[in-house]
Parts: sequence; structure tokens; C-alpha cells
Amino acid sequence: MKDIHSYWAYLVLAILIFAVFNAITGIIKKRTFTDKDLRIGLFTLIVSHIQLLIGVALYIYQGRYTNFSGAMGDKAARLLAVEHPLMMIIAIVFITIGWSKHKKQTEDAAKFKTFAIFYGVALLLILSRIPWSNWF
Repeated sequence: MKDIHSYWAYLVLAILIFAVFNAITGIIKKRTFTDKDLRIGLFTLIVSHIQLLIGVALYIYQGRYTNFSGAMGDKAARLLAVEHPLMMIIAIVFITIGWSKHKKQTEDAAKFKTFAIFYGVALLLILSRIPWSNWF
């Protein structure tokens, strides 16, 4: 389960980076928001939500974080027990809000801007709380 969560994270990061890059280039080049752009945003939303479900299942399955007061004293344990899960949930919320808000936009630039902002914030949050020591 941990391996699936780790490998799926690479996919989430790659797609999220691509979605943010696509949105920024759409703004800069003043492109028309096409079905391809819609699919990139939707695929990012789906892949990130699947990662959330895998992460929640892993968190429950491992069940090792029942003593949060002990985890709060150890930086590495706090990252895995509290900071990483909480920040990832917040990042997924930003992705979900970005997806919902873009649908209400009527102009192409506004759709790209919504994706760039919300997906970009989610990307920064995810990058800030990845347990890098476990990845490499």
C-alpha cells in the first residue's frame, strides 16, 4: 500500500506540474480554453483525489499514529502523523475549489488564471510537506 501511495505521488506531481504549466502558458499566450485544457484540469482533479483515497487508506491501515502527543515532539513523526496528511487534504481542497471555480468563468483567460492560482497553491503546499527523506 505504501509503494502504491509513493508511486502514485510521482504521477500526481507530474500531472499537477503540467496542469499549472499549461495554465500559465495559456495566460501568457492568450490561448483559447479548449477541451484539452479542460481534460488536463479534470485528470489532475481525478488523480489527486485517488491519491487522497490511497493516503487515507494507508493512514488507517498503518494505524501507528494513535499517540499524537508523542508524535508532536518528534519532527519526523509529526511530519508523517500530522503535517503531511493535513497539508495534502488542504491541497486537494484547493484543487477541488479551482476545478469548481473554473466552470463558472466565461472568459478563457479567467479559466486559465483560476487553474494557475488554485492548482499552483496546491502544488506549493504539496511540495512543502512531502516527506522527502522517505522518497529518496
